[in-house]
Amino acid sequence: MAGVKAAFPRVSYAELERWPEDGRRYELYDGEVFEIPTPILLHQLVLGRLYVALVEYVRVHGGLVAVAPLDIILTQFDVVQPDIVYFTPERRSLLDVRSRPRIPPDLAIEVLSPGTAANDRGRKLRLLETHGVCEYWLVDVDAPAVEVYLLDGGRFRHPQTARAADRIASSLLPELHLLPADLVRD
Repeated sequence: MAGVKAAFPRVSYAELERWPEDGRRYELYDGEVFEIPTPILLHQLVLGRLYVALVEYVRVHGGLVAVAPLDIILTQFDVVQPDIVYFTPERRSLLDVRSRPRIPPDLAIEVLSPGTAANDRGRKLRLLETHGVCEYWLVDVDAPAVEVYLLDGGRFRHPQTARAADRIASSLLPELHLLPADLVRD
């Protein structure tokens, strides 16, 4: 007799929306629920500085930037909440600001935290790659450094890493002048 394996049913986004509001944030990976832990203060400070820099960039160059919590619905079983998302001016018209995005962003940014780093570098990276996100940034507040993954032929290329005093190099945001050290300054 074969061993019994516990079955965990896949959860769809429609089912997740019917869950009672409990103040927690969730992502779906092929229907598997992943709870996003509450971030620490440094994470939020860095997130705020990134958001302000991108809002200023959008004011001058166009596009749309949004900050979590915001569900990005890739499929009925794949839903992520990157810390920051950016849509280029050319794709902004595909969005309905009165609903949740159902298209992948052009840029997704994660500020790494101990509770989410493995997921951000693993499942989330692969999912965003599969859905054609052009750039994916991982911000390491301890280094400080920003890894910039570029989509090339349907795959994320080995990241370019901007260290503390290096300018973050983005093909989507070529006029952005931002240093990782600026994100973590006191």
